[in-house]
Amino acid sequence: MPEVHAITSVERGRTEQLHDRTKRYLITMGIRTLCFALAIVVTITWLRWTFAALAIVLPYLAVVAANAGGDRRAAPGTQIENPSLTAGPPPEDPADRPDRPAGGNHG
Repeated sequence: MPEVHAITSVERGRTEQLHDRTKRYLITMGIRTLCFALAIVVTITWLRWTFAALAIVLPYLAVVAANAGGDRRAAPGTQIENPSLTAGPPPEDPADRPDRPAGGNHG
């Protein structure tokens, strides 16, 4: 039997995924640029080193975070186990209806 997916398990389009990844990457790199600028401006030594460390680590984290998204698998329970499609009642045979003559024109 083919695997049936609930509508909640359908993945988003590639352009949407790419847009979200790009947005996450640019936000992280913006924070990195701010940390780099603060590492130059701030005069408190420990804070300067903290900003410098963040400016060094954030590019790696930005790439990992951008590449990690998009491959979302269906969450457990979103697949329909046994789809059962039932047909409606069988069509009526015109010959079985007493108010209409069987066959021919009804008009």
